[in-house]
Amino acid sequence: MTITIFLALLALMGVPLFIVIATGALAGYYIEEIDLSALIIEFYRLAEMPILMAIPLFSFAGYLLSESNAPKRLVKLTQALLGWAPGGLAIVTILACSLLTAFTGASGVTIVALGALLYPAMAHAGYKENFNLGLITSAGSLGLLFAPSLPLILFAVIAQQMSLETQPFTLDDVFLAGILPGLLMISMLAGWSLWKNRDHQRTAFSWAQAKAAMLEARWELPLPVIILGGIYSGYFAISEAAAVTALYVLITEGLIHRDIPFARLPRVIRESMTLVGGILVILGVSLASTNVIIDSGLPDQLFEFIRSHVSDKLTFLMLLNVFLLLLGAILDIFSALVLMVPLLLPIAMGYGIDPIHFGIIFLANMQIGYFTPPVGMNLFIASYRFKKPVMQLYQATLPFFFILLLSVLIITYWPTLTLGLTGR
Repeated sequence: MTITIFLALLALMGVPLFIVIATGALAGYYIEEIDLSALIIEFYRLAEMPILMAIPLFSFAGYLLSESNAPKRLVKLTQALLGWAPGGLAIVTILACSLLTAFTGASGVTIVALGALLYPAMAHAGYKENFNLGLITSAGSLGLLFAPSLPLILFAVIAQQMSLETQPFTLDDVFLAGILPGLLMISMLAGWSLWKNRDHQRTAFSWAQAKAAMLEARWELPLPVIILGGIYSGYFAISEAAAVTALYVLITEGLIHRDIPFARLPRVIRESMTLVGGILVILGVSLASTNVIIDSGLPDQLFEFIRSHVSDKLTFLMLLNVFLLLLGAILDIFSALVLMVPLLLPIAMGYGIDPIHFGIIFLANMQIGYFTPPVGMNLFIASYRFKKPVMQLYQATLPFFFILLLSVLIITYWPTLTLGLTGR
């Protein structure tokens, strides 16, 4: 208990998260009389993971895309294809944000990168201000359930290190599991946007504009096919797909479109690898911490405690959703993954919940936790980006919050939606 209080005080004092986790792991090793060099051994074990290389390569590709004019080409293409529909520009916003977030894994980047393009475009098209603010802020976190999202990869890495012999899975399974839940969230948000703007003025469809937009975006269009087709056809391993993606994006944006001058490339590399470095340091110390937690029997103790108060699976899932929503509002997704998955996953499995289903529930809650009042991170990013009071953002995002909350409940209580494509 003393160690827990001490670690909590360190966190409240603003000590970096990896130091807090490492301190807890070292304290646990000391109490159990384990050589403290075990922490370094865990870092070495991290380096031996075959999918480790995918994290920096996908991050680099995502940063290149966000720094280039690819988002503008994507918006232009989707607007040409969908602008004729009522609420067509709203659908464009949802699809563009989802695709960019899937590559960057960070919704704040999506709001900053696409907000300057989409917000004035929607205002010019006659959409109401609060609808624009709410849609962009909420859609900014869509895409976390689609490959090659970093949170999906990170969940698979953490869960696989927990030796789940009874229900093993691969990263491919996790990628497949996220497709239908992700499409459900997009569809429900799109459906609401279409209904809300059903009387909105439409623009006539033009084959000439659509053809020109497709021609302009012809180099970005094959990206999903290269990644998903290569992985699921068995032609690429995950790390190979990441390498091909990074090389393809570098050639496309740097040499063909020339959106990324050579002088700017070192900055893009530095920023993307800074993110990756932070993730890997936290992940390395969390693996050491996870071993301490498992060896101490803490997950079993928590399971027995929760089991004595929560008798059925459905009630546990309800409480899990409430907890994860609050967690997503106060903690970034990478920290939440490394801190809570080792504690919660064994408990969820004790209630008969498939580990992949648990992972998708976890990430879906984190996705809307980004804009859950009062402290969701995207609320403040959008407030700063669009220069609007945060109270206005609270009001603007509420309808979208409840729609996506309903989708999370469907994902939670309908496991076949998540597990159907995996064959589990």
